[in-house]
Amino acid sequence: MPTNTKTLYQNYIVEEFRIQKEPFYIPLNDEVQIFEAAYKSKIPILFKGPTGVGKTRFVEYMSYKLGANLTKIKQTSKTKPSNDESSGIPFITIACHEDLTASDLVGRYLLKGNETEWIDGPLTRAVKSGGICYLDEIVEARKDTTVLIHPLTDHRRILPIDKKGELLEASEGFLLVLSYNPGYQSALKDLKHSTRQRFVSIEFNPPPVDIEAEIIHHESGLDKATSMQLARLGEKIRNLKDQGLAEGASVRLLIYAGKLISSGISARRACEVAVNWSTTDDLTLQQSINEIISAIFP
Repeated sequence: MPTNTKTLYQNYIVEEFRIQKEPFYIPLNDEVQIFEAAYKSKIPILFKGPTGVGKTRFVEYMSYKLGANLTKIKQTSKTKPSNDESSGIPFITIACHEDLTASDLVGRYLLKGNETEWIDGPLTRAVKSGGICYLDEIVEARKDTTVLIHPLTDHRRILPIDKKGELLEASEGFLLVLSYNPGYQSALKDLKHSTRQRFVSIEFNPPPVDIEAEIIHHESGLDKATSMQLARLGEKIRNLKDQGLAEGASVRLLIYAGKLISSGISARRACEVAVNWSTTDDLTLQQSINEIISAIFP
């Protein structure tokens, strides 16, 4: 018996996805100007910084900002404002992992009936559509896979598609952006110098306490006073690196704690489950963090 159904999700073809709503981002330095200049000059960009400090949020913000400017230019050339959803810059994110292959990025032949059909990968689709392609945590990918992007990062701006015997020139608006966490590097997982020196680099670190409090307040809906307490908690936990803490509490975890507090969880419990236990498994460090939490939230 037929029933009425309601679509509960939004589905996009990767090259058709655009950031429609301006992401909340507070510039900390000149990163916006550097990104804009690199985009204009077609220079690929590398983000460096610990987890949860806003690398992905920043590239989303820049995708929206540059896309909004592009849309304004298009509209001024028309007699009527355009509501065309195709305006702006396509934004394609690829989460890198150790099993990521060149075919996952470029594409592959698949069986369709009795024939084979070529299916473009996300990198190929970004190159064709002139989008921003964001390779998140690039050091997680296999080294033979990262070499694939080299021809896209110099004056050639081409993508070799070996299985088809083709060279694909990047569209005008294409930009390659990579990110990685230097704290996760090792002898086996490191960014090759031949790759690193093809990018301009922007470093990200946790923001100053007052800005971090503003971010927590905006993202979690928590009151400003408690948001400031969480920001101070993050600052004090990061100072435990001298005691062996590999990486301090991220802005993301502090926002999670703020959301739990806004939902009725006590501040100390929210900080325990969202910050302490997610930051370290070391019992001694957990005890130290608990003492900080108790001092800030008596």
